[in-house]
Amino acid sequence: MRSACAAAVVPASGRVGRAATGVGKRRAMAEGGGEVVAVPASGASNGLSNGAGGTSAPTNNPLSRKLHKILETRLDNDKEMLDALKALSTFFVENSLRTRRNLRGDIERRSLAINEEFVGIFKEVKEELESINEDVQAMSNCCQDMTNRLQAAKEQTQDLIVKTTKLQSESLRLEIRAQVADAFLSKFQLTSDEMSLLRGTREGPITEDFFKALGRVKQIHNDVKVLLRTNQQTAGLEIMEQMALLQETSYERLYRWAQSECRTLTQESCDISPVLTQAMEALQDRPVLYKYTLDEFGTARRSTVVRGFIDALTRGGPGGTPRPIEMHSHDPLRYVGDMLAWLHQATASEKEHLEALLKHVTTQGVEESIQEVVGHITEGVCRPLKVRIEQVIVAEPGAVLLYKISNLLKFYHHTISGIVGNSATTLLTTIEEMHLLSKKIFFNSLSLHTSKLMDKVELPPPDLGPSSALNQTLMLLREVLASHDSSVVPLDARQADFVQVLSCVLDPLLQMCTVSASNLGTADMATFMVNSLHMMKTTLALFEFTDRRLEMLQFQGALANMPNLDSVALKAAMVQFDRYLSAPDNLLMPQLNFLLSATVKEQIVRQSTELVCRAYGEVYAAVMDPVNEYKDPESILHRSPQQVQTLLS
Repeated sequence: MRSACAAAVVPASGRVGRAATGVGKRRAMAEGGGEVVAVPASGASNGLSNGAGGTSAPTNNPLSRKLHKILETRLDNDKEMLDALKALSTFFVENSLRTRRNLRGDIERRSLAINEEFVGIFKEVKEELESINEDVQAMSNCCQDMTNRLQAAKEQTQDLIVKTTKLQSESLRLEIRAQVADAFLSKFQLTSDEMSLLRGTREGPITEDFFKALGRVKQIHNDVKVLLRTNQQTAGLEIMEQMALLQETSYERLYRWAQSECRTLTQESCDISPVLTQAMEALQDRPVLYKYTLDEFGTARRSTVVRGFIDALTRGGPGGTPRPIEMHSHDPLRYVGDMLAWLHQATASEKEHLEALLKHVTTQGVEESIQEVVGHITEGVCRPLKVRIEQVIVAEPGAVLLYKISNLLKFYHHTISGIVGNSATTLLTTIEEMHLLSKKIFFNSLSLHTSKLMDKVELPPPDLGPSSALNQTLMLLREVLASHDSSVVPLDARQADFVQVLSCVLDPLLQMCTVSASNLGTADMATFMVNSLHMMKTTLALFEFTDRRLEMLQFQGALANMPNLDSVALKAAMVQFDRYLSAPDNLLMPQLNFLLSATVKEQIVRQSTELVCRAYGEVYAAVMDPVNEYKDPESILHRSPQQVQTLLS
């Protein structure tokens, strides 16, 4: 670096030295009184011109050109000059003649010292580079030696490398095959634990893991079909056969276990375990085993229901509460109702048990299967139920009780059919048979009662009111209809029974009343029939489904249609009544004149007049009533009851 600075300073110093020397000479000559005088640069040419006698020097004067060059030099634009002057200022500290004369030598010596220093430094660099070169050469020799040794070793181990490469490729290929084999086994084979779960002992328990393994077998059996579409058909067939055999073994074991579980469900409170529900869901893939298991369940529950029904009849509930049903055998309606209520509850409970058992079964016809099994379960109680209800019905507890029992049987038939469906189960058939039997005995009882009415017809009472036989029969009819209205049997069934009941009772009653009134006079017959029909209408008006019968009775009770009560007969009677009104005293009994007490005589006349007025009022009301179908009633009765009372008072 210092050498470079010296090289840069040397030429600049030379130029400065020369310039400085010229300036110094001019100053010396001026100071010594020489010819040359130091003047400013601008007046140099003028001085020279003046010294030459006023003539201008030639333009090619070297000195003049140099002076012009020096004077025209712009140091602020000459970077090299400025650098040289800066370097000179570092050691040229005194501007004297001696220093100016020695300036070149000083600069040369300085340059030499800088070059010597530069040479010394580069000598050290050269020595370092030679040391580095020796190290690099040693390293090159070492690398070459190692290269030679590696080449020799490579030539010696070439066969080993080839074999190693082959072994690595083979290892990679075997590893891939092992992965494929593992994937194949995991896809199409069971683990040892799964095999042990499926092939466990016949009496061994079934857990949820069993169904997972069984699902795995089914999945493999379905997935293996893919192999049959490839070149691995042999393996696919073997796996499919293996899985099929394992499935059959598993289903057989599952069926045995489910059958054993169903046989233990003999308690009244049947607790269906989730595992048994899963078993039925799995067995639906084997319809035969599924059907056998359901039959086993139905058989177990059937014996339980029969035993429970007998216990309810004879022993009652736990601790005697509720009491045995047969304790109420003296009350036929409650006795039959308790038995049917117990069967209704048992039927609903058994259906709930079956629904819990088959809640995960998705095959068609599940509801039909439930109804069929419930019918099988309840079939066992049909015989004891039928025997007891027949005993009650045959004992003929009375028409009203028979009708209530018939309605009760009809109601429970409808209710239980809503549980087991409309399938012809033995229980529904038994209840229907008992309903028809009770209904038959009921109508037989009614027919017997009405037939007795005709055997010995009573004469009308003196007041021409309803006979005692009519009142008793209507009371019986009222009780039957009251129980009919309170029945919970469907509306259409009740209406059909009602029509039959009314036909069985009312027709014989009307016939009895007609026969009973046949020996009466015309007016008495009409009065008796009107009173009897009024009682019938009053009884029927309290109940539903009686409109048609009321219309029929109304038609039979219309006075205008009855013999000797038509308009012509009434007009003739009114002519006779007018004669009475014109001279009422003519009809007084002669015996009144023999009475000593005028008060008594007056009282008798007054009371008889009141009776006549009251009777006329009833006749007037009946004629004016549109129900009796008199046409133009004002033409029949000209006077109102008030007018008649005025005339007789």
